Amino acid sequence: MNRLKGSMLCVAGASLLWLAGCQRPSTDLVQDGYRGTGMQQVINKPSDAEKMLLNQVPASLPAAPADGPLASSIYQNIQVLKDLNVGQFTRVMLAMTQWVAPPDQSCNYCHGANMASDDRYTKVVARRMLQMVRHINSDWKDHVAGTGVTCYTCHRGNAVPKYVWFISPNESSASGLTAGNAGKNRPSLGLSALPYDPFTPYLLGSKNIRVISTTALPDDDHSTIQHTDATYALMIHMSESLGVNCTYCHNSRSFAVWDNSTPKRTTAWYGIRMVRDVNDHYMVPLTKTFPEHRLGVLGDVAKVNCQTCHQGVFKPLYGVSMAKDYPELQGVMHSAAMPEAAPAEGATAPPTASLH
Repeated sequence: MNRLKGSMLCVAGASLLWLAGCQRPSTDLVQDGYRGTGMQQVINKPSDAEKMLLNQVPASLPAAPADGPLASSIYQNIQVLKDLNVGQFTRVMLAMTQWVAPPDQSCNYCHGANMASDDRYTKVVARRMLQMVRHINSDWKDHVAGTGVTCYTCHRGNAVPKYVWFISPNESSASGLTAGNAGKNRPSLGLSALPYDPFTPYLLGSKNIRVISTTALPDDDHSTIQHTDATYALMIHMSESLGVNCTYCHNSRSFAVWDNSTPKRTTAWYGIRMVRDVNDHYMVPLTKTFPEHRLGVLGDVAKVNCQTCHQGVFKPLYGVSMAKDYPELQGVMHSAAMPEAAPAEGATAPPTASLH
């Protein structure tokens, strides 16, 4: 009997010690909308502190002198940065090495012994990415505003950005009546059973993103149950990617009404179209440039979504602008000709009565 009591006391003591390590997360509640509408942001302090450490901005390289010969007059096969002088060009190359190239490879990641050669796919890709960065900074200010982007915004020191996506093969190990999973029913976005690939129709394609039909009878281009599921999956992705609640953009009394939404919803509207532009005009055309081991199981190239840049915070790098320290990436600095950039497709005024 005494032995049983002792065992029970040991179990109780161990349980108390275990519970002592479990505490309610320290949170802040910030109201950012009308009272009574539930427009509040819940901030998890420990998680936020961890994100701050992951979003530190590296020191910028010293600015290069504005004078000097153009790099294209000294070096061979410069196709994008023709407007930079030698100092500016060298500065961008050194920065890219820190932002993208593996430490053990440095310049060799893109270049071989012959720096002018295009025999390495990494150089061809990097050239197109430079065009993309300048395009975003120049033509997508409705989303990136004055903060802009650099290679580091997505890469964070990795040769391949940590957060990219491929088209899902939609495979299922189930059989019989459960064989058709319709791209759902496995823990994915937000640990939900919603579709695990809302990116192909909305961030590669341009299907309408909505849950409320604009017609009496829903059709395939408006609101169906499938589109509703996919819309919710995309919204969960956006919420997790930015580390915010739904009410960061929407008024909870009516998610669809633009007049009651926050200004951030307009920024997000442009962001969706910017991501489509990047995927359709910069990533997909590079599919044949990448080697097989860089492609997905269906042979498609890695593509971007909201998480690629934001990585868990409402503004990439908490809104600290690296681009301002790199005017070389803002746009053409001289009158030298530049390859024509892809148009900012869909960059018109946002709708007034639809969900994104």
